Formats: sequence, structure tokens, C-alpha cells
Amino acid sequence: MEPPRFQLCLVLTRSLCRRPPEEVVEGAVAGGADAVQLREKEETPAGRYAWGRRLQALCRRLGVPLIVNDDLEVAVALGAEGLHLGQEDLHPADARLLLGQERWIGWSTHDLEQAEEAAETGADYAGFGPVFATGTKAGAGRPRGPQALLAARAVARVPLLAIGGIRPGNAGLVPRGVGLAVSSALCAAEDPEAVARALCASREPPSPHADPRGAGR
Repeated sequence: MEPPRFQLCLVLTRSLCRRPPEEVVEGAVAGGADAVQLREKEETPAGRYAWGRRLQALCRRLGVPLIVNDDLEVAVALGAEGLHLGQEDLHPADARLLLGQERWIGWSTHDLEQAEEAAETGADYAGFGPVFATGTKAGAGRPRGPQALLAARAVARVPLLAIGGIRPGNAGLVPRGVGLAVSSALCAAEDPEAVARALCASREPPSPHADPRGAGR
């Protein structure tokens, strides 16, 4: 299976959503999100699976892959396209033995050593962060900043997703070639489609016809 090179992954937690979560998914995908991660840390496995069934059906209708955060059994039961693991979760190499080669495995990394190690663990992609200050993930630690992310991109041998405090106003600071994993900026948005479009626009190179003086502003 080819490593995923997501442009924008919606990290979906229902408690953060201002609008119904299905509407958040539909809007984010319409705006350019090309993956959805189910992240329900406080939910029971049974509740996570029940919600996951609805979410997987929606993702398949929209044509985007579903990644399950930190629950291998639910990922397998749903037939999800991937599983995302943290540093304190099951090791990616062990997860691979159970998942086989047909599903993606993502791994959260927080420093250069972990980013470099991601390929050796068998992970298909790595999250790196928090890049900016975030209140979404308890105990995330100090922001690493765009420069650390640039260094991580240089040593990682798998695709990277930047995570932590990313919003339209700072997404342009994320180096080219690194995808975005975004939770609260999309989940809490009144217009998730507009926010997703703004985030995706930050991944596009400047137009060669743009006036460098900012004419017309």
C-alpha cells in the first residue's frame, strides 16, 4: 500500500463540533479535506464502534479514507483504512502484525529522533507536533514551532502531518510538502467548508502572476 500523502486530515471529535459532526465532515471534505480521523478518547469501545459505523459509511460516500485513533479493534471491525497510534499506544510494528499490509499506520512524533525513527517502526506516515499552542490535547507540551517541523521533514522518511493549533492564520508557516491535521479549527467552525478551503489554499504555491507588491488589496 502506498504511503498516504494527505493534504488535510480532519481530526474529528464530536464534543468539539459546533455543528452536527456529519455536517462538519461534509463541509470539510467539500473544502478539500482528503482524510478523516475518528478521535473519541472519552468514548467507550462500543460507543466508538457505533459512531464509527456511521462515520465510515459517510466517508465512503464522500470518497475519503477513515483513520481510527488509538483503537486497533475498532479499526479492524470497521474495515477502516488506517490506524493512528501515539507514543504510549501499541507500537506500530506490533500493530502491523495484526493489521497486515492493507491498512495505513500513523504514529505521533514530538521530536526529531521520533520523526526519524517513524520509518523504522513500520509506520506509513507520522504526525509531528504540537507545532503551535493547542488546548485540544492535554499534556501536549510546549509548541515545537515551524522550524522544528522543517527539521523533522528533513530527517523523516515517511510523509508528515503537522498537528497542533493549526488554523488558517498560521497554516502558511507549515513547510511545503507537509500535510495538515486539524481538529478544533474545523470542528468548532461555523463554516467548516470555508475553513478547509482556507487551509488547503495555504498548501498551494503562490501564483506566478501574483503582484508581489500586493496590488489590489
